[in-house]
Amino acid sequence: MEYQKVLKNILESAITQGASDIHIVVGHPFILRISGELINQPKTPVVSPEDAMGLALALMGQERKDRLLKEREIDFAYSFSDKARFRVNIFFQMGYVSMALRLINSQIRTTEELNLPLTIKNFAQAEHGLVLITGSSSQGKSTTLASLVDDINHNRGEHIITIEDPIEYIFKDDLSLIEQREVSQDTLSFSSALRAALREDPDVIMVGEMRDLETISTTITAAETGHLVFATLHTNSAAQTIHRIIDVFPSDQQDQVRSQLAVSLLGVVSQKLIPSEEKGFLPACEVLIATSGISNLIRENKIHEIPSIIETSGQMGMCTLNKSLVELVRGGLISKELAIVHSLNPEDLKIRLSRL
Repeated sequence: MEYQKVLKNILESAITQGASDIHIVVGHPFILRISGELINQPKTPVVSPEDAMGLALALMGQERKDRLLKEREIDFAYSFSDKARFRVNIFFQMGYVSMALRLINSQIRTTEELNLPLTIKNFAQAEHGLVLITGSSSQGKSTTLASLVDDINHNRGEHIITIEDPIEYIFKDDLSLIEQREVSQDTLSFSSALRAALREDPDVIMVGEMRDLETISTTITAAETGHLVFATLHTNSAAQTIHRIIDVFPSDQQDQVRSQLAVSLLGVVSQKLIPSEEKGFLPACEVLIATSGISNLIRENKIHEIPSIIETSGQMGMCTLNKSLVELVRGGLISKELAIVHSLNPEDLKIRLSRL
């Protein structure tokens, strides 16, 4: 098998068919995820262990191969000529190499093009503070982050530093100066890059993922000391996000962290991507804007009251996930059944949908 040629063919096929992901697994033909569904590519050969390793080597240089063999998994970005970029994860399962490739749109889309709540554009106009984009894996967090950062790039002259693993979207400097650092290639870790960033005269910092206590602590400090910081977290709601951040810290530090968050937090966007027959995937979002009332609830450890504030503050741009799902149903973009599946409070959603 000519692995470079085979790789080129499957990448081109994925782009042509509008796939979001490619899976290369021993014992299966190539598999594409299209509109949320896994679809076997019947005209492709069943992948052998030798093929899987050969295709992996076609994507990697010697340094990455050495890392894969040592660590048994590796993440990186792969540029396919000038056609597309892919986020690649290569790993071992049952002793064999497997691969998952996520297609990254070469164009950074605006919040309008992404069908995101327009109120979140206000976060890109802030001078300092912390904005958190949250959700489970593959829910579009990186795409939303890129949209907000690029909005700044086109409207303000700022020094922007991104810390990513791997770098997904490539920004093209407009009014801003943007420097992108990739974990493992340009820096050893998120926390070390973040500490260094504070000495590199940034105005805006984008943290691809807050993975550990040190990264979370430094991210909050950066936001508190006059920088605009965007970061992601794998949580499903604003209240859960705030709980997760505070619970990472030892109990004797949690009051201090609440105070820091109360001062620095600008907002939380928790999003889910919902498959739509008309538009591929559409985001349903809970949006929290850190008003003085929200800040007081964080400071006083009354985080359980935050959902009710979001519910009653629509005029300020806040929105619950269920309200967002109702609007998608009202617009005929998704079915009621699909909305209920993706709701965190399906009983409440059923009541709302019954009023349509």
